[in-house]
Amino acid sequence: MVFIKSPDNKTLSLDLNPYSTSLEALTLQIQKNYRIPISHQRIYLSPRLLTVPQNAAVLLSQLGVSPNSTLTLHVPLLGGMQAPVQPKGRLEFLNTKPPANYVAGLGRGATGFTTRSDIGPARAAPDLPDRSAAAVGAPGAAGVGRGRGKGPGEEEEEEENEEKGYDENQKFDEFEGNDVGLFASAEYDDEDKEADSVWEAIDKRMDSRRKDRREARLKQEIEKYRASNPKITEQFADLKRKLHTLSSQEWESIPEIGDYSLRNKKKRFESFVPIPDTLLEKARQEKEHVTALDPKSRAAGGTETPWAQTPVTDLTAVGEGRGTVLSLKLDRLSDSVSGLTVVDPKGYLTDLKSMKITSDAEISDIKKARLLLKSVIQTNPKHPPGWIAAARLEEVAGKIQAARQLIARGCEECPKNEDVWLEACRLSSEDEAKAVIARGVKAIPNSVKLWMQAAKLEHDDVNKSRVLRKGLEHIPDSVRLWKAVVELANEEDARLLLQRAVECCPLYVELWLALARLETYENAKKVLNKAREKLSKEPAIWITAAKLEEANGNTAMVGKIIERGIRALQREGLEIDREVWMKEAEAAERAGSVATCQAIIHNTVGVGVEEEDRKRTWVADAEECKKRGSIETARAIYAHALTVFLTKKSIWLKAAQLEKSHGTKESLDVLLRKAVTYIPHAEVLWLMGAKEKWLAGDVPAARAILQEAYAAIPNSEEIWLAAFKLEFENHEPERARMLLAKARERGGTERVWMKSAIVERELGNTEEERRLLDEGLKRFPSFFKLWLMLGQLEERLGKLEQAKEMYELGLKNCPNCIPLWLSLAHLEEKVNGLSKARAVLTMSRKKNPQNPELWLAAIRAESRHGYKKEADILMAKALQECPTSGILWAASIEMVPRPQQKTKSRDAYKRCDQDPHVIVAVAKLFWHERKVDKARTWFNRAVTLAPDIGDFWAWYYKFELQNGTIETQKDVLERCVAAEPKHGEKWQALSKAVENSHQPTEAILKKVVVALGKEENSAENSKN
Repeated sequence: MVFIKSPDNKTLSLDLNPYSTSLEALTLQIQKNYRIPISHQRIYLSPRLLTVPQNAAVLLSQLGVSPNSTLTLHVPLLGGMQAPVQPKGRLEFLNTKPPANYVAGLGRGATGFTTRSDIGPARAAPDLPDRSAAAVGAPGAAGVGRGRGKGPGEEEEEEENEEKGYDENQKFDEFEGNDVGLFASAEYDDEDKEADSVWEAIDKRMDSRRKDRREARLKQEIEKYRASNPKITEQFADLKRKLHTLSSQEWESIPEIGDYSLRNKKKRFESFVPIPDTLLEKARQEKEHVTALDPKSRAAGGTETPWAQTPVTDLTAVGEGRGTVLSLKLDRLSDSVSGLTVVDPKGYLTDLKSMKITSDAEISDIKKARLLLKSVIQTNPKHPPGWIAAARLEEVAGKIQAARQLIARGCEECPKNEDVWLEACRLSSEDEAKAVIARGVKAIPNSVKLWMQAAKLEHDDVNKSRVLRKGLEHIPDSVRLWKAVVELANEEDARLLLQRAVECCPLYVELWLALARLETYENAKKVLNKAREKLSKEPAIWITAAKLEEANGNTAMVGKIIERGIRALQREGLEIDREVWMKEAEAAERAGSVATCQAIIHNTVGVGVEEEDRKRTWVADAEECKKRGSIETARAIYAHALTVFLTKKSIWLKAAQLEKSHGTKESLDVLLRKAVTYIPHAEVLWLMGAKEKWLAGDVPAARAILQEAYAAIPNSEEIWLAAFKLEFENHEPERARMLLAKARERGGTERVWMKSAIVERELGNTEEERRLLDEGLKRFPSFFKLWLMLGQLEERLGKLEQAKEMYELGLKNCPNCIPLWLSLAHLEEKVNGLSKARAVLTMSRKKNPQNPELWLAAIRAESRHGYKKEADILMAKALQECPTSGILWAASIEMVPRPQQKTKSRDAYKRCDQDPHVIVAVAKLFWHERKVDKARTWFNRAVTLAPDIGDFWAWYYKFELQNGTIETQKDVLERCVAAEPKHGEKWQALSKAVENSHQPTEAILKKVVVALGKEENSAENSKN
């Protein structure tokens, strides 16, 4: 079957076998079925033309056509369908050549020009046809006209283009490339659009899959380029750092480089020309005082001044003239209709406050400003800001009396403007201010600002209250005056005043709430009911009512009041804003109204939250409240969330963490009991409850919880191990052995076998320990800790060869285990010396490249044997292979001499600024330099970044023992116990020793501090 796409965009099907059908048979079949002549058939396979003479007898399969292939059939549109049309007769002069230098339209004044369309594209223009009569009568002209067909040259060119499959002269299409000619007649329909969108999505998907790899490769290439081509500033960085050692005399002795360019070496030509006598004479004549008139002036009657006699160098007169002209212009700027000036003096009110006179130039500026403002108050005397600006200008200039006079005139011109009176009061003396403000309130009795200013001028509360009450007689609805007078009154008077205030200002909620707080319980309820009637859309009234009930012990009514309030507000059309109500809940918590806070959260936390977003939104709200210190609000959110999501373990855990951090042991126990009731298969909740009981010292209760957990989850290995730890840590080894034996019988994992061996090791049962390890390794040969424990057992017994065999067997099963390599290298160094240890460490680095711990072990091995040069070489190689390893950088800081440690620490901090090993190394550097505060800050930063590494806590505690107080030492100790560190080179070595197996964290910390001190002393002795 072969498919053919016709020119009318339809798909034709022919039942042909491409392996037995030739191209000629295909064209005959098309002619027979669809009546298309063979001469008009142009068949394409992709961009390749198949219908060429040499392909006639070739099979279709040899031309690349396979079964179900789709070919494109193109039928060229040829001329000859219409008879030639006789050309119309033309005027005689149009058939003749124009005369030389002829320009069309020149006689009537037209000008010739050339456009881009006249020039055409950047190729030679085609020859224009000859319009002469001879050309018309030429034989070739007979075919000119519509439907004449193509000439022989054009036919050959078209056939050549068809053989190529495209036209060389056509434009390149960005969408279809050079194949635009194939599909020029096709329509771009919805199916094509859908296909393009699918391919575009595929391209985006493939590009996103390669994005991370491409970005990583680009980043690696950039780092490699920067390493091989460092900047000049980086090359000279070490030399720049040495500049701090220069003394001031050496720095001053460095010569200035100066400017030695040729451009500045050329001497500039300087010309000195003497002043002409005519200029000097003219200046002398201008300064002369002449008492007689000039003959030319007398000829004019003495009323005119000749132009030549006018002085042109008196700049002072010119400036005064310009000022006069400016004044006249400002006077003319007023609007003749309304009399309002268009000059805005308000900008001066702010500028004049900060103006200080420090020079003659500023004095001239003040003169200009005075001139401008004088024009303003003259052109529009009823404009208050102009008077205020003019008065402040005089105040800035130091003329306080002139300022008072100006503002007094302003009060006369603008007696109804309170700002003018306030400015007059400010500028007046203390004795005159009261008289001024009295005139002001007499002129504007309804101005709240003036009455407040009048009260401020009084010194005792009685007079202030009298002034404010007088103001309330004129403005009884001023909330500001009522609040001011209530603040000055005692409790009884304040209650009476507020009763009158809510009558005059019934729509102000603060007055109602203040009155309710001063009233008794029964009267407060009546006040709030009246307030609710007046302000039906105010939620603060309902919240205050709930707080009132809670304060009087009616906690059962709190939830009902909040619920009724929300329904009432919704009936009034008020939208319940969830965020606003949560802020009100936090405010209620801060005020001590916990029940009100819980009721608000319970009724509003779900408002406007989609059902699928509730869990995520509520958890986020609770965490934000916890960060802000609103613990009760967060607890209420979790409580409401747990009523909706009873079986969500994550919410129970977060609520338990909240109770653990900010609640009591009883509340945490109640919460966990409730949690395991709803989620009995959540082993983490059982373990948390048991651990809290254990930490509280109630071992039987912890044992009971674990028994309940085992009944709920009988096959949980975590519960078995927790029960083992409980018995083991409380010195019950027999119980621990029984639990582990049961766990092994039930098919425990490798952890069970490891714990069993640890118990036997502590009890001293060597043979039983070896038996358990052997059985465990038969079951779990890829668990490296069992191999490590078996090798350590042989080392303790002195069987070093057997220990070596165990380590080697372990490495065969776990070739990437770094502790096994380190143990083997340490054993080889102890038995066979440094050379054998070198070989082991070299082999380990080959199998585990870019591992900083192996490099550090090799460096320390060289240093222990005194090969400092080899250690430095290894450190350089290690930093090249692991440039961002904090362990290596910290070791390199300690290896270099003391003067170079600061430079090395800068380089390390640039490479890995967030690595705790580097931060501790820098802290120790500050410690040695006696910079105690900085060292404490850096130690604190290190233990914050890595609280699980015990060595950092040991260094921090050692530092505080030497430089801190008892409080700081206690704080570090408590923080370390709370963090429960498990890792660290020294910490693990001491905490996992048999003699320290049951030691608390505090004891381990102190032992690590002692070990660090001994190591530091030995390092100092070796250096000396």
